Amino acid sequence: MQTLLSMLSTLPLLAGAALATISISLVSLVFAFFLGIGICAMRFSRLAPLRGLAIAHVRFFRGVPLLVQLLMLYYLLPSFGVNLSSLAAAIIAISVCSSAYVAEILRGGFLGIPQGQLEAARLLGLGGLATLARIQVPQALRLTLPALVNEVILVIKASSLVSVVGVAELTRTAQNIAASNYKPLETYFLAGAVYFVINFLLARLGALGERRLAKAHQS
Repeated sequence: MQTLLSMLSTLPLLAGAALATISISLVSLVFAFFLGIGICAMRFSRLAPLRGLAIAHVRFFRGVPLLVQLLMLYYLLPSFGVNLSSLAAAIIAISVCSSAYVAEILRGGFLGIPQGQLEAARLLGLGGLATLARIQVPQALRLTLPALVNEVILVIKASSLVSVVGVAELTRTAQNIAASNYKPLETYFLAGAVYFVINFLLARLGALGERRLAKAHQS
């Protein structure tokens, strides 16, 4: 009983750390989404140099582990006189890495739109921006929402890696608690339960969004 009470007393600390994890992940995802849109647009560009840069970006950041990218950013940039805080390094590393995945997800969504619809839009006199806003973006969003939600969940889990540079998120806080109470199994179990609750709620929100988009599409 005493052990249970002791572990429950750590929940406020873990809850605060979970808010830090969510905040870091959401800020990173916002940057990743807009950067991913730019990379996706470059992949469809008629200019070969832009396409080449986009392809190189996607291949590098999908091919190198996030942990290695984080450590490179945190320890390499000071050699060039650029000193980043651990939090800034964490957000930049997650954002740039995730942007490569977001770009490919969005590209797949746009490629999944039937060409007949785009030809029909041109025949109806819709311009490029109108076609993008009224036809391509809504359908790409509907097609890619499951993958985008999955990317959000992956970023939440991947944010645990930023503990290696000293960011006090959920995993780092659990490490500190385990080092002080000598109960690593119980502490990491609680931390895992918190991660599960966060990602379960995100998955449910994603499923709700999918159903609403499907109803809107049918109507």
